[in-house]
Amino acid sequence: MRLHRLTLTAFGPFGGTQHIDFDRLSAAGLFLLHGPTGAGKTSVLDAICYALYAAVPGARQGSPQALRSDHADPRTATEVVLDLTVGGRRVEVTRRPEQERPKRRGAGTTRDRARSLLREHDPATGTWRAVSHSHQEIGEELTALLGMSRDQFCQVVLLPQGDFARFLRAGAEDRAKLLGRLFDTRRFAGAEAHLAELRAEAVRRVRAGDERLLATAHRVQQAAEPLPGEPADPGEAAAGDPELDDAVLTFAAVARCTARERRDIAAAALRAAESAHAAARRAQADSVELARLQAAHADATARAAARAERGAALDADRLALERAQAAETVAPALRLRDAADQEHDAAALAERRARAALPPALAGHPAAALARHERELRERLGALAAARRAEERARAATAELAALDGEQAAARRHVAEHERRLAPWPGERERLRQAVEAARDAAARADRLAAHLAPAEDRLAAARRRDALAADLGAAEAALLAAREGAADAHAAWLDRKEARLRGIAAELAAGLRPGEPCAVCGSADHPRPARAGEGHVDRAAEEAAEAAHRAADEDRVAAERALAAVREDHAAARAAAGPEDTGELASVVEELRAQRDAARAAAGDEPAARAALAAAERAHEDLLTARQDAHRRIAALSSRYDALRAERDALLQETGRARGDAPDVAARAARLAAEADALAVAADAAGAAEESADRRKLADGRAEDAAHRAGFASAEAAQAALIDAAGRRELRERLDAWQAEEAAIAAVLGDAATADAAARPPADPAAAEERLAAATRRLRAASAAEAAATTRCAELDDLSARAAAEARALAPLRDGSRHITRLAGLTAGTAPENEYRMRLETYVLAARLEQVAAVASVRLHRMSAGRYALVHSDARSGRARSGLGLRVLDAWTGRTRDTATLSGGESFFVSLALALGLADVVAEESGGQRLDTLFIDEGFGSLDEQALDEVLDVLDSLREHDRCVAIVSHVPDLRGRIPAQLRVDKGRRGSTVRVSATPAGT
Repeated sequence: MRLHRLTLTAFGPFGGTQHIDFDRLSAAGLFLLHGPTGAGKTSVLDAICYALYAAVPGARQGSPQALRSDHADPRTATEVVLDLTVGGRRVEVTRRPEQERPKRRGAGTTRDRARSLLREHDPATGTWRAVSHSHQEIGEELTALLGMSRDQFCQVVLLPQGDFARFLRAGAEDRAKLLGRLFDTRRFAGAEAHLAELRAEAVRRVRAGDERLLATAHRVQQAAEPLPGEPADPGEAAAGDPELDDAVLTFAAVARCTARERRDIAAAALRAAESAHAAARRAQADSVELARLQAAHADATARAAARAERGAALDADRLALERAQAAETVAPALRLRDAADQEHDAAALAERRARAALPPALAGHPAAALARHERELRERLGALAAARRAEERARAATAELAALDGEQAAARRHVAEHERRLAPWPGERERLRQAVEAARDAAARADRLAAHLAPAEDRLAAARRRDALAADLGAAEAALLAAREGAADAHAAWLDRKEARLRGIAAELAAGLRPGEPCAVCGSADHPRPARAGEGHVDRAAEEAAEAAHRAADEDRVAAERALAAVREDHAAARAAAGPEDTGELASVVEELRAQRDAARAAAGDEPAARAALAAAERAHEDLLTARQDAHRRIAALSSRYDALRAERDALLQETGRARGDAPDVAARAARLAAEADALAVAADAAGAAEESADRRKLADGRAEDAAHRAGFASAEAAQAALIDAAGRRELRERLDAWQAEEAAIAAVLGDAATADAAARPPADPAAAEERLAAATRRLRAASAAEAAATTRCAELDDLSARAAAEARALAPLRDGSRHITRLAGLTAGTAPENEYRMRLETYVLAARLEQVAAVASVRLHRMSAGRYALVHSDARSGRARSGLGLRVLDAWTGRTRDTATLSGGESFFVSLALALGLADVVAEESGGQRLDTLFIDEGFGSLDEQALDEVLDVLDSLREHDRCVAIVSHVPDLRGRIPAQLRVDKGRRGSTVRVSATPAGT
């Protein structure tokens, strides 16, 4: 991966648009990214990460609005554009986060959605083509090209030295978290979890199988009903006991044999009970039949005696039934006569009522005369129809004229009201226009005041920062003076110790002499007068302690110098930004400007309401003008309609006056004539109907008399008296049929030989026979139930035994599988005895990766430390912590390994740098061998002395081989003179800016 260009707009501290040409910086292979604190060095790295992953590193991740620069113009959109080559393809990524912007029309803001664009460069045509606008597609495409996640990218491309220094001294758990995130060992953790789940599932299945086998054994015990002395309950064996299978199968076999013996005994008892029950049933049936025959003979004898007493009544019923059947032939003629009588009576009544409604002069006329009078009245009534319609139209015209009067009055009132409301319009319009102009002037004044307020606020903030830094400057100068004095004292003390040791070096060498061994100075084996240590002798340990104190004091001095330089730089920048004015004066100016701006904004806020009020008033004025014009047109139309309608009404009134005569109106006269015609029509119809019904009644009387004589009756009234309804005839016929059937039944019973023989025998006792049958039935049911229970028990025990055998067979492989999976899960979880290091599978994989990282890092560490140090991976355990993730430092000067916590600050830096570079190489290789042509190393160089800094820079300079570029992010001033290519970030009141230079700053 190689970066070419980066463009930032309104991002982080960069208020405008900044362009960074990485191709120019990469030409040197090594370049420095520096600038004052808070200028935006880290924001450059954030922009690269945001372009690739649409997110910044985790510790700085926030809302999308947090990415936007506070210095940017509200109309300038936040945007990051990155041009890079990755995976052999040159692509350009454009990212815009979700952000607020002013509305194009009106006041207020609106929210723009996040946007992304991926373009690819076509080397054949030299043009760019769009690949995708989708956030998801772009993320997937870039992740596939880079071959690493955001966390991996932030660790292997943006090397955070502070994180790796902590990683160097961290415990096994913290190292495991970082390595697991970088190398994505979740699949191995998933394998551990999966094996643990398989082990739990295997144990559960074995336990469930044992529980099923025990449950089957308990069901066998319940079905067998064991007697005293039989085998004990197999459930006393514990679940998971291998002997449980044999115990259950043995118990089931004994239960089956016992159940079969009981079934044979029950079958013999059942056969005896069935024989006794059959005999009792036959005896009970014979007793019941004898009792029935005896009862039938006694009943027949009693009914024969009663029949002789009812003979006369039955003869009378037979005669009445015969006369009723004869009268049925006369019934239709009788019904016709009755209907004719009823019809004539009703017609006569209707005629009387109809004639009563006629005038006395017409009441006695026949039907034909009444019909002729009705036709005459109908003809006169038809002549009045046209006059009645004219009268109704005149009445409607009168009502409409009254309504028109009301409408004309209302229209005139509307015109007067519109005139009254239109009178004050010119003055009201001028007042509303003046309010709009005043609000517009206030808005312009607010903008001018806001433009003056922002610089004033910046100067006030700078003045306050200047005042605060003035105190810090004095403290930093005092601290530097103290640090310099301490460093000089420590240096003098070290020189004194060194000189004192050199004066007594002979005694120190003499202390190492051994009889017979040559002297290290002169080579003689004789030592006649070895030197003696004098008073105040200084040994090597004391000298080294003084030297260490001198180096620590010198480091404190350098740190104090850097702190003082930073404070001076910040104080100078704040003083230049604030100017010569006092902070109180600037605060007063800012407060006054802010109050004027707020007042102007409050007045400007009335502009929308004033414009809306003016527009509403103009619309209301136009509506009033239109309404007044409509009212005038309405008055003219109403007047024309009123004149025409009044002329029409007068003509209609003259026409109807001639037609109504002496009646109040034409309708009343027409109603009177219609009522007279209706009464005549009703009376004529009723008279005709009465005459016709009298003829039909006379004819029906003659026919009824003829039918009665033919049926054998003296008159129609005699036939009427002999009639019996259908229910009565059916009752008589049923009594006669029952009498005949009873006579036949009595004769059959008394004539039967078996019945006569039974009557001669002693009385039967069915109740005693029934009791004997019930007792035999109870004995049979008990025997049958016992035999069925024994048979069911045998079948159930056979099924349960087969089930127990099948469960035992199925349980055997489950037990074997559970043992194997438990052993394998224990190995991966680090709990098995065979796992001597108690190391989990994920830890084992991470340990292999860490060993690989340590080997790669040692190559660069050997060069950085001048061949002294190397990183060594350790599997040793520390207390209860996991093993396999230990790191030790091998010191070639002593030949021993050291804990990483014993390294000094400078040593920790270049050891952690070597570790970071090694980890970057291994992660890149793990991610598919993606070449990392650009690396960023963030801070940590201030802890190195001059020699160590040269060695580290030599190692970093070696990374330029094969066209590789390394960027160092640092505040260390010495680096500006050592690294020619530089990217400087400067901060100002309107935002930060970037500047690319090929020579050190300040030269």
